Amino acid sequence: MNRNQMKKIFETKVIQVGSEAQNMIQDANMLILFGEEAPEDLSEYCFKIDNKNLLGSILEGGKLVVDNQEYSISSVGNVVEKNLTGLGHITISFDGSKEGSLPGTLHVVADQAVVIDKDSTIQIFETA
Repeated sequence: MNRNQMKKIFETKVIQVGSEAQNMIQDANMLILFGEEAPEDLSEYCFKIDNKNLLGSILEGGKLVVDNQEYSISSVGNVVEKNLTGLGHITISFDGSKEGSLPGTLHVVADQAVVIDKDSTIQIFETA
């Protein structure tokens, strides 16, 4: 489904990149988003974001978009929405898993490596 036919339910900007955040993508095929109040011991692994307003439900078949790179959502942990709105915190795994693993993890299908940095825009779209 074309992104123009989907409803945008979330948009945020990366405001800070922890010193180990990029390594998490390379080494573990995942990234961690956290709001501005990320705990100090986690900050170095996180991409800090400036928004927690979720305007719909994150569902399988939706899209995660990072600076116009599109990823299909394959599985949504049962506390992803709660953590995102409460803490600005989710883990995004690029493994394409349909089963999911941890309750706070959003799984997406990645056919190319994610490129993300300070000032990157992250969006989530739900299927129409």
